[in-house]
Amino acid sequence: MSKKILMLVGDYAEDYETMVPFQFLLGVGYHVDAVCPDKKAGDSIKTAIHDFEGAQTYSEKPGHNFALNADFAKVNTADYVGLIIPGGRAPEYLRVNPRVLDIVREFNQVQKPIAAVCHGAQILAAAEIIEGKTVSAYPACAPEVRLAGGVYADIAIDDAVTDGHLVTAPAWPAHPQWLSQFLTALGAKVDLG
Repeated sequence: MSKKILMLVGDYAEDYETMVPFQFLLGVGYHVDAVCPDKKAGDSIKTAIHDFEGAQTYSEKPGHNFALNADFAKVNTADYVGLIIPGGRAPEYLRVNPRVLDIVREFNQVQKPIAAVCHGAQILAAAEIIEGKTVSAYPACAPEVRLAGGVYADIAIDDAVTDGHLVTAPAWPAHPQWLSQFLTALGAKVDLG
């Protein structure tokens, strides 16, 4: 069985929500293909650092350039055991790409684990796969979750929720819970010896 994960990213994806899952999943033995529409392996995206500094919403600062390692145009969802969708501003424009939505629907149709964090729920909502599902997201995305028929999980910023094959969280402080639940959904066993 393949141990490949697909990661959908785009310009101004949240830095931690891109870099940390990518490196973590590599570290526990998965191969992660990071792809972006209209880009190929060797291209990069710009990330944004979002932080919680006491304002009514998060602040945004320039992040890193994140190198893509696979071609979006060549994605075959049958090659992957799971899908990961970082948040940030990228989901806002990725959700209008028909192939992005088809990719999400293809994973959903065969019940492969899908992990989305923060604004990643915008893509799940646009793909129309969350009706009746409990989904967390950044609180500003709660109306979209509800409009798509989902049940918005108003949980702590460092928590995550799993409903079937969907694993979601409000923001990067939830990485320990979100990534742990995603590994469980993948059926992974981590041996700490």
